[in-house]
Amino acid sequence: MKILVSACLLGVCCRYDGQAKPHEGVLSLLGRHTLIPVCPEIYGGLATPRPAAERVGKRVLTAQGGDVTAQYRRGAEETLRLGRLYGCEAALLKERSPSCGSGVIHNGRFDGGLTPGDGVTAALLRANGIAVYGESEWQKLL
Repeated sequence: MKILVSACLLGVCCRYDGQAKPHEGVLSLLGRHTLIPVCPEIYGGLATPRPAAERVGKRVLTAQGGDVTAQYRRGAEETLRLGRLYGCEAALLKERSPSCGSGVIHNGRFDGGLTPGDGVTAALLRANGIAVYGESEWQKLL
């Protein structure tokens, strides 16, 4: 199976803080599936590192109040384009991210709190028929 995977989960230093979040379970899928690394925030034109951002309603704002919604949407659209190009059936994305979060994301108050919802990319992929999983669900793809 071809799977879009948040690049940070594969060890790429592309998170907002310039770090990676390699996940052993996700990495164990390398021999079983074709993993396509993606970083919607970079695809949207944002730098690494970059200011932390959270979804606030339909917008994505930085902690300093900057509106980065357009960049997040552009990155989501590019990720969907790649998913279609490669024929991906699923996406395995970084939980709680304003781009990649699936089911639960940060609450938009920059206080560490969480709220039900999807990141911009996760929502777009799901709406277009690509199954979306968070890294804690990696075993569902064995």
